[in-house]
Amino acid sequence: MRVLGASVLILEAIMVALFIPVAYFTGIAADGPTAAWVGAGLAVLCVVAAGLVARPFGVALGWVVQVLVIATGVLVPMMVALGGIFAVLWWVAIRYGRRADAAADQRASVTPRPGAAAPGSQSG
Repeated sequence: MRVLGASVLILEAIMVALFIPVAYFTGIAADGPTAAWVGAGLAVLCVVAAGLVARPFGVALGWVVQVLVIATGVLVPMMVALGGIFAVLWWVAIRYGRRADAAADQRASVTPRPGAAAPGSQSG
């Protein structure tokens, strides 16, 4: 889940960074500098959330990011669609990332560690 979730959030940070010039010049509900600060803050939040995705509150923070990105549709209406796409990608990353983590944990519990004695064998 860590890798998939962080990947979605980093790509979302890039998308939000590209939102800044669009919002600056064509923003509907805010002037240019305000839109730029909103976009920059949201891009930084995406990167911070990507770093914290493995923490217990990381998934919830990721959902907050998704809601905020969709809310930027007030400034640039196309962001509602892009935010929705990234929210679906976030959901997919969490769902399948958890499955992949569970499969990896199961595989690790079955596979003996290198250097460990095989079950039933005597060492020394």
